[in-house]
Amino acid sequence: MGRPASLRLMTQISTSRGDITTFEVDAIVNAANSRLRGGGGVDGAIHAAGGPAILEECLAWVAENGPLPTGEAMATGAGALPANQVIHTVGPIFADHAHEAGARLLADCYRNTLALAAQSSISSIAFPNISTGVYGYPKQEAAEIAVSAVRKWCGSHDVPDEIIFVCFDETNHRLYRELLDS
Repeated sequence: MGRPASLRLMTQISTSRGDITTFEVDAIVNAANSRLRGGGGVDGAIHAAGGPAILEECLAWVAENGPLPTGEAMATGAGALPANQVIHTVGPIFADHAHEAGARLLADCYRNTLALAAQSSISSIAFPNISTGVYGYPKQEAAEIAVSAVRKWCGSHDVPDEIIFVCFDETNHRLYRELLDS
């Protein structure tokens, strides 16, 4: 259910450099593995900062549903994080997919996360740089896919109010700034 056309606001899309686990938003996004067990990079940081409650919810979800497929999303509480919930999505491993298939799966991560956020009436969400760490997706291409997918979503939906691309490193932060300024 969206706002009436006369009250429709534009989604604010921005980038910030920092640690996603410190952002006070309705939801932070976790670049998870399919077993939702935590791991390295942003996944490990979210599980470490959020505490064991997140892992418990993830393991229960996997026990009931099986591994989370690449490009799909699911939500848990946020444990000790300043966010209200964590939306977990599994990005593609760059070397495992043909170019077009990998790009589609990466865009699906953003679309499916935003669809889940809309169902939960989330007004602010912070995304990490999905698949650009150990999953090997080239940073420039991943940033282009992310910004394009989010802009397309915002062109036809009125939630969330705020989307932040949180970049841990300066290279990604510069890429997102350039893309968002164009």
